[in-house]
Amino acid sequence: MAMPAIEPRVWTAADVQALPDDSAHRSECVDGVLLVSPTPSLAHQLAVTELWRALDQIVRPHGLGAAVVAPSEWVLDARTLVQPDVYVIPLVDGRRPRTDAERGHPLLFVEILSPSTARTDRVVKRERYQRAGIEYWIVDLDSRLIERWMPGDERPTIHDEQLVWQPAGAPTPFDIALAPFFDAVLGPG
Repeated sequence: MAMPAIEPRVWTAADVQALPDDSAHRSECVDGVLLVSPTPSLAHQLAVTELWRALDQIVRPHGLGAAVVAPSEWVLDARTLVQPDVYVIPLVDGRRPRTDAERGHPLLFVEILSPSTARTDRVVKRERYQRAGIEYWIVDLDSRLIERWMPGDERPTIHDEQLVWQPAGAPTPFDIALAPFFDAVLGPG
């Protein structure tokens, strides 16, 4: 007698939101697949802080948006709930959004690679973010570089010295020097 096929569970954003609080893990789902990752390392969190600081110093004084750090849920659709490490959202009527519903389309999502999340960040999340039309940066601390993915890209651009970024609404691009960022996180390289 054959065993019946077991269908994998399809997770929804609501399912993930209903999970009990677990400070040791981050739970997300992408296209119905549950993703659970451990608490980030200190280097990871230092990178999040430094990158948030750099992006906030670009978008805030120029009235372009707000930089935000995880944990902060972003529901892309009923089967996709993510928590990008850092993201940038546009202003609403000249002010920072006050609710999730006001956030509008993100200007940027960023993930800091960890050994336990590298495949998910580089493949699963990247493909989903590209489908949603979101610019996406993957920060590789070990290699001291940033992979930049635009929505239609088949390959990333690789940045190890500087990244030139022009978010929507910016009249001119911004140069982000990467050596000071990586040095602040990891020490002189």
